[in-house]
Amino acid sequence: MFALVGPLYRRVQRKVEQAEPYEGLSVGVRAVLDLLRGHGPMTVPQMGRAQALSRQFVQRMVNQAAEHGLVESVPNPAHQRSPLFRLTEEGRARITAAVARERAVLREVGGGLTDAELTACLRVLREMVRTSDHVDVG
Repeated sequence: MFALVGPLYRRVQRKVEQAEPYEGLSVGVRAVLDLLRGHGPMTVPQMGRAQALSRQFVQRMVNQAAEHGLVESVPNPAHQRSPLFRLTEEGRARITAAVARERAVLREVGGGLTDAELTACLRVLREMVRTSDHVDVG
């Protein structure tokens, strides 16, 4: 599974990077926007944990997104020093357009896969993500 997921991820990442001039979204900023689209407002540490990325990297991506008016900070009632970030209208429009374009491309790559096969694949991948922090490889 890992031998296939790694190359697949890198290929998709290259496609996103190639689309950057068109969409204006780097891979990192796109990931932040997609995370906020799916989960609503989050803090930088929450985003880092959700994506298994360093807080510093996520902060740089959030800063880039904010510079382009794609996200904005809002007060966090649970923690004064760690603001929540949410999509702006422009950010929501940009990530919605990017996801729609990506889905259109992916539909062309279907290879005759059924909905049941795709659903099973998603279940397996979600379970692997969920349990990966608890598996000892050494």
